[in-house]
Amino acid sequence: MPTPTKPANVIRLEKKSHRTKKELASRENAEKALLTGEKLKERKEVKSDPVAHKEFLRIKKLLEKIEKNDDLYSSVINRYCQLYAECKDFEEKREAIYKQLLDLQENCQKMIDEEEMTMKEYYNLELGMQKNLVSLDKQVQAKRKMLLDIEKENIMTIASALRSVPKKTEKKDNPLLAALNGS
Repeated sequence: MPTPTKPANVIRLEKKSHRTKKELASRENAEKALLTGEKLKERKEVKSDPVAHKEFLRIKKLLEKIEKNDDLYSSVINRYCQLYAECKDFEEKREAIYKQLLDLQENCQKMIDEEEMTMKEYYNLELGMQKNLVSLDKQVQAKRKMLLDIEKENIMTIASALRSVPKKTEKKDNPLLAALNGS
């Protein structure tokens, strides 16, 4: 797949291009036409979640740097931040259950010797904790897959906006050729 064309502001920053001022102006106008002009907005459910809010601010800052801080992307960015926070929460729960499982395994012999539980109870408890761990891991993997899908789509959306910018302005017919051709 060919690389997308560079935005007009990148071309200007590089200060080396074969494009004319008219071509750059045309490209810049086409880029602006793809945006709403509204700033990225944070939803209240994202703002109320500290993890999601922090991620939103991070992404917003990055989008501002590439001048893609547009409300057109708000729903995707807000959804991404919520999923990010949920994923982090599941990872923390999984880690807590894993620590409890390790603690149970370390203290197993002591609890059996003191007759706090039987071997059967211990194995049932350990099996239940392992099942919870696997279940949480599946949920984390599902959330990560969703995050990856949104990341891909978001990159493709921005890249497609850049690809849809015309590379060159329309060329007018050469009047000399038109006269020679009899048009």
